[in-house]
Amino acid sequence: MNVALDRVLARTDVWRGRQAATQAPSVLPSGCAVLDRALPGGGWPLGAVTELCLAQDGLGELSLLMPALARVTHGTPIDPRAAPHASADRHAPRFVVFVASPYPLYAPALANAGLDLARVLCVDAKSVEHAAWAAEQSLRSGACGAVVYWAPRSDDRVLRRLQLAAESGTAWCAVLRPLAAASSPSPAALRVRIEAGPRAQVFKCRGVTSSAFLPEIPLTAHVVACAPVPPAAAGRAW
Repeated sequence: MNVALDRVLARTDVWRGRQAATQAPSVLPSGCAVLDRALPGGGWPLGAVTELCLAQDGLGELSLLMPALARVTHGTPIDPRAAPHASADRHAPRFVVFVASPYPLYAPALANAGLDLARVLCVDAKSVEHAAWAAEQSLRSGACGAVVYWAPRSDDRVLRRLQLAAESGTAWCAVLRPLAAASSPSPAALRVRIEAGPRAQVFKCRGVTSSAFLPEIPLTAHVVACAPVPPAAAGRAW
């Protein structure tokens, strides 16, 4: 099958080596000044997958995501350096979807973190396959600006589908996985290791040839969940 070169180069999931570091990608500011200064474009990459590899739950991983998720629900302008052809509706309020959370999310804490609860959806899936499908369809819908997906057993094939879906819907996909996944290759554009301390460390970033200058970021625990949900209580997180 013949594919025009300009169509290939227009894709956000095609890595072009040194050239990528000189471009200003479309981003969603993280709300963490240290992280934004270190990342190309100044924030979480839009139209791409960000992978967070966790040593354990509750190390502040959600507190790292909350400022950006709040921006999505309120429609705060994303980045003045976004591509000129970007449509105005990308600055409009969009939904945030939490998929397969192992804990019941606590609505008052989400609201306190700045999220508009009217634009927050929680999806409880019956299986890993159903969860992956829900995350992919949410990203493709165009109505969702961000998806947070707990994916303990996602493989490269699933992550690649999520990458394409995020690109299609111009959305941000945050995938949370166990720390053991950090030792395996991944198609994610950005990978962050979160360990005890708690602290976060970027160890893969598209457009950056060396992670030596990427800082270690201290985290603060942010209570947005309670005890694990028993099977019979699934779907009653709110």
